[in-house]
Amino acid sequence: MQTSDIVLDHDQQVAADRLDAIAARVGRRWRRPRGLYLYGGPGRGKTMLMNRFFESVPAEHKRRFHFHSFFARLNAGIHEYGNIDASAAALLGDAELICFDEFHVHDAGDARLVARLLDLLFARHITLVVTSNYPPRELMPNPLWHPMFVPTIDRIVEHLDVLSVNGPQDYRRLGGRHTGFAAGHYTVGACATTGLVEVPVAHRLLHARSAENGELTVDFAELCGIPVSAADFLELARQFRKWTLCEVPPMDSIPPDWVMRFVNLVDVLYDADLELSLYARVPLAELGAQVARVPDLYRTLSRLSELATPVPAR
Repeated sequence: MQTSDIVLDHDQQVAADRLDAIAARVGRRWRRPRGLYLYGGPGRGKTMLMNRFFESVPAEHKRRFHFHSFFARLNAGIHEYGNIDASAAALLGDAELICFDEFHVHDAGDARLVARLLDLLFARHITLVVTSNYPPRELMPNPLWHPMFVPTIDRIVEHLDVLSVNGPQDYRRLGGRHTGFAAGHYTVGACATTGLVEVPVAHRLLHARSAENGELTVDFAELCGIPVSAADFLELARQFRKWTLCEVPPMDSIPPDWVMRFVNLVDVLYDADLELSLYARVPLAELGAQVARVPDLYRTLSRLSELATPVPAR
């Protein structure tokens, strides 16, 4: 895995060395390499390491998924084929290596799917590499549901080596990117775009300010205040390549389910590297005052730190 063009911190170098060892053995018929679970805070380079590793593996039988997109496709397949085994088989194909980015489990329904999916992967001796913000023992953090997920956690630890990539620096906050997602801006103030256009989403109509030429401008409440899922955001992301979100409120002033949809939206747009601009009521430093209220909001705030923050005109 080529990492000579950047300077890795200690945790990143240890992970890169371990990934190099896996890459050298993927595709071998005997003694397939043991998988790896990389965890740490946002912006520590886990996805960068995974992407470089994935590109370096010469095997043709490999798949990389972001967790949101994988589960959207898995659920669609369940409806099509009638059961999770057939759906998972269609997605995995003849893969010998599977990479999952942003692995997390917060919902009891998802937990059951994850448990069955991992059983299928381990039974087929597929090498699995995972990135997550959570160490395995902290997956499914809801105390009501955590005990039922413990057997699956035990299976993860049994089959994967667990390694922390949690250096002191959130590299996203250093800036440096100017394309894709990071081409957007975070502005405190009003959105100048006006208008009303209806956009179909999740068997309902989304009331946007503008939706043309692959660009969507919409108020936060219109998009995150209705019962839509990450799969719905994925569908919209296929239609619109540039997004502007207006009237973004402080996260402690809205219901937790609205915040969770915002987290999912940013995850989808970030993974697809689509430009996002926000017009917010407060500076980014004040946006997530109650981070603990919703899982993964801290990851969203880290990602938003890549956006430019225009200096107000005097």
